[in-house]
Amino acid sequence: MWQGYSRLVFRLHCLMTREEGQDLVEYALLVALIALGAAASMKTLAGAISTQFTTISTKFASSV
Repeated sequence: MWQGYSRLVFRLHCLMTREEGQDLVEYALLVALIALGAAASMKTLAGAISTQFTTISTKFASSV
């Protein structure tokens, strides 16, 4: 009985101290954070680009 309990405790300890999948989760969170930041900044960037194209179009139209 004691030997079975000892094996169970040892296996649980091994499972709790393993760090094999931890790096993958950290990289996934980092990629998600970068994607979120890029998506949030795209709206601002798209607005700025649209404004510049409108300005250029207006200047070309007035010079013709």
